[in-house]
Amino acid sequence: MLTEQLIQSIIDISHLAGDKIMDIYQKDFAIYEKSDASPLTEADLAAHNCIVDGLSKVSDFPILSEESADISWQERNSWDTYWLVDPLDGTKEFIKKNGEFTVNIALIKDGVPVFGVVYAPVLAQTYVGVLGKGAFKITAGKKADITPKARIKGETWKIVGSRSHQSPEIQALLDSLEGETELVAMGSSLKLCLVAEGAAHLYPRLGPTCEWDTGAAQAVVEAAGGKVTIIEDATDALKADAAPLRYNQKESVLNPYFLVSC
Repeated sequence: MLTEQLIQSIIDISHLAGDKIMDIYQKDFAIYEKSDASPLTEADLAAHNCIVDGLSKVSDFPILSEESADISWQERNSWDTYWLVDPLDGTKEFIKKNGEFTVNIALIKDGVPVFGVVYAPVLAQTYVGVLGKGAFKITAGKKADITPKARIKGETWKIVGSRSHQSPEIQALLDSLEGETELVAMGSSLKLCLVAEGAAHLYPRLGPTCEWDTGAAQAVVEAAGGKVTIIEDATDALKADAAPLRYNQKESVLNPYFLVSC
């Protein structure tokens, strides 16, 4: 199913979508509002169209994208394998022009993210994960394997947080950890990738996200050897028996709270 040719095709599609985004990023752009009042830009739509067109040429699997999410649960419930896409994750970061936004493309099989590509066009960084085969990062054309790094006793905890969605519950988690803590701010799905590549120890998400926000980056994390597990609140964030985050298991596309760890 996941041939080297298909993997490269998806990477290429993410880069083409990134080019579409950058064409708009470098000039003034229109901002609209979705029904939930979150921002939608020309770049979201341009990237969406580029990805859907590209995926349709290389695969027959159905596609669920943030920009075409009005697919009924009755239809989605029949899917065992599908593409999960966020054409521009971090729209607020895009509008702020801080560069911390990504193109996300994931392949979901039986609820599990088995393959994912996360591309940050401004940073020229691409994260790729294939479950069972490992994960790697491409920077300036150079490919390097990545893996999470466990915290060494006495080392300062590096905890990934959000620039746009700070939660007061995060402090409760920080207080529960033994030792010094350092909050590393980052936007979009790059937060998960920081744990995947060993640049941070934990990413607790105690606020709302949708499945397309996390699918591709979770594939990178789990392929690299990390975990994305469901939590109820900060008090059980480090439970050893926490269940993994899974996809297309219910009508709502909202994720529960989760923790990214090694």
